[in-house]
Amino acid sequence: MKQELTSLVPMIRRFAYSLTGSMADADDLLQSTIERVLSKKIPKDVDLNKWVFRVCRNLWIDEYRSRKVRQEAAQQPELSEGQIVDGERAIAGEMELERVNRAMDRLPNDQRSILALVALQGMSYKEVAATLEIPMGTVMSRLARARAALCEILNASPARTT
Repeated sequence: MKQELTSLVPMIRRFAYSLTGSMADADDLLQSTIERVLSKKIPKDVDLNKWVFRVCRNLWIDEYRSRKVRQEAAQQPELSEGQIVDGERAIAGEMELERVNRAMDRLPNDQRSILALVALQGMSYKEVAATLEIPMGTVMSRLARARAALCEILNASPARTT
């Protein structure tokens, strides 16, 4: 099992990054996922690959919800004054990646996770359906909605100047 888990780490890290949009958060999510997998008894007759992705996704959903609560509590005007946003980017590719990450953040969690599994992990629709335990038709419709929303967000972005 350790060998299988070790071989899955790069894929889990990419998936975690696609969910979080931050390498630091992705590494934390990866660590939490590995800790959870190692501390729990793996269900019999389960594909470790699918199970690990499901654990990672569920941990992110829990973290996302708790962050949302903390963020709402912290959005008091006196706490946000004086924050400086560094808008300079050295590389055009980093700027585009940031735009895509922001657009991905605007997608609902169910659409974002499916888009990440298909586009970043290269999973088939059938594999995604089995991993997330949802019908394949749901995978296809959520993926179509995610792609359409992503295109709309990116094309409507004021960052594009022609």
